[in-house]
Amino acid sequence: MKVAFTTSDGTHVDVNFDPAKTIDVYEVTKDGFNFVETLTFEEDSKEAFQEGKLTPKMEAVLDCKIIYLKAVSKPVGNTLMKQGVTLVRVQEYDTVPEILYALVKSINGTAPPMLRKVIEAEREKVANS
Repeated sequence: MKVAFTTSDGTHVDVNFDPAKTIDVYEVTKDGFNFVETLTFEEDSKEAFQEGKLTPKMEAVLDCKIIYLKAVSKPVGNTLMKQGVTLVRVQEYDTVPEILYALVKSINGTAPPMLRKVIEAEREKVANS
């Protein structure tokens, strides 16, 4: 499954989703994780966020099952969640590698309830394809 991180340095989840200029995307499996790409954006219009419209930034992350972020505005968060994206707010001291290793461990063991739902849905999708 694909997961994304709002990060300014590729290591720390230190940026709010709305003003994020870059978002790193990884592919995570039971065997590990691989960096996929860094998405780069110009700032989206505040009007689009306030109206809850899909912006290019939101559209770019819709194939990610989970987005790890520092914060997100309510309209944007609601719009992403309606599209099936799970949002996880983390602390600045949480690093991308630590989160990725913990996610792989969760996939192979007992995940917290919120992540278990996402992981099980992804397993069913893979099994049915």
